[in-house]
Amino acid sequence: MALIGKLVVCGVGLIGASFALALRRAGAVGQVVGLGRSRASLERARALGVIDVIGREWADALDGAELVLIAAPVGQMDAIMVAMAPHLQPGTIVTDAGSTKRDVIAAIHRHLGHHLADVVPAHPIAGAEKSGVEAAFAELYVDRKVVLTPLAESRPEAVAKVRAAWEACGAGVVEMSPQDHDRVFAAVSHLPHLLAFGLVDDLARRSNAPLLFSHAASGFRDFTRIAGSHPEMWRDICMANRAALLDELDAYRTELAQLRGLLVAGDGPGLEAVFERARRARNAWADGLPVQTAE
Repeated sequence: MALIGKLVVCGVGLIGASFALALRRAGAVGQVVGLGRSRASLERARALGVIDVIGREWADALDGAELVLIAAPVGQMDAIMVAMAPHLQPGTIVTDAGSTKRDVIAAIHRHLGHHLADVVPAHPIAGAEKSGVEAAFAELYVDRKVVLTPLAESRPEAVAKVRAAWEACGAGVVEMSPQDHDRVFAAVSHLPHLLAFGLVDDLARRSNAPLLFSHAASGFRDFTRIAGSHPEMWRDICMANRAALLDELDAYRTELAQLRGLLVAGDGPGLEAVFERARRARNAWADGLPVQTAE
């Protein structure tokens, strides 16, 4: 018997479609029903074998559903929860894949208050610069991390079911408070995306942009890869987590000011010391070793 008899995926882009494909590969799901804004995307998802059925409306889609994954941009969560709330059946577990958690949890309390025991917020730490169902693949979550931020009301059985689903996808699962989650990912995910988008936008608006891009090589490609990510999704993430993101941006501006000061002063040894600290930390992280606090 499959872990999940009937799965509903709201949003059949990279994240939602890869979740469905990974569960299929593991033999952990029976039927997959897809919902979303674009009929064309849903048709393509069915043609690719990502979903079995295109949901016509929430009432039909949720009938007999064991698990619902909301894999839409966080800015759409409110409207989705309003639409699904009247049709949720007792025992249907609801989770999400939002990159921010405090705003999603606030929406859950606003709209799913009658169903809190069966709601388990989550965030898969996986993705790619390409988006859409065409970019989905079953191995996306293998050896990746998924963060669960259960509600105080979440029943242990619901948490265990969501954990088991992600583990069936090949992911390692950890738990974290929503506050810690949003602070951590403001630093290591949201800020890097903001910087990558900003740098590419700055260069693209210059009068000599063709010359600049024609000479960009691997360093530029590696630094800016994530600027190819989904603009709507990242707009919503940055707006939803803007307080924590502003704190991180201010801290980074302080670091930039210090680097500028070293350049103005012609302080080569000071600049090298910064680079060496960064090199050690980056290499330790890349090698799976503990990163020591820089002195």
